[in-house]
Amino acid sequence: MFIERIAVLQRERREGPVSPGATAQVHDRSAVCTLALARHLGRPVPPVLDAEIARVTEAGYFDRRVFFVRPLGFLQPTDVRRISYEESLVFERRHETEYLRLGFEIVGVPVGAVAERAAAIDAHIRSWA
Repeated sequence: MFIERIAVLQRERREGPVSPGATAQVHDRSAVCTLALARHLGRPVPPVLDAEIARVTEAGYFDRRVFFVRPLGFLQPTDVRRISYEESLVFERRHETEYLRLGFEIVGVPVGAVAERAAAIDAHIRSWA
């Protein structure tokens, strides 16, 4: 099952080694994103995903603050990204709903150039240290 394979991969990445001297580690996606995907697609939540959600929420593997990079106002379809811009906004709301329901705090990253967004995220992380 696709959702299960994603959850296993995310667990492996979470458990993987951290670079020596690293003070922060940023993940592009988490098990909560996979949960949002399962719900968005109307798929069952497999036990491995349930277990990973419990680990990341109860054991404190991740900071409770989650960056949400806000949409640019358009979407470029690809072979992998086959949804419309409007559907992507619905999917984004699903993500937010799941993160908030699980007790995370959303930190919005406003529209801007990639370098500006990266600098904003970096400034947030440094201010939390």
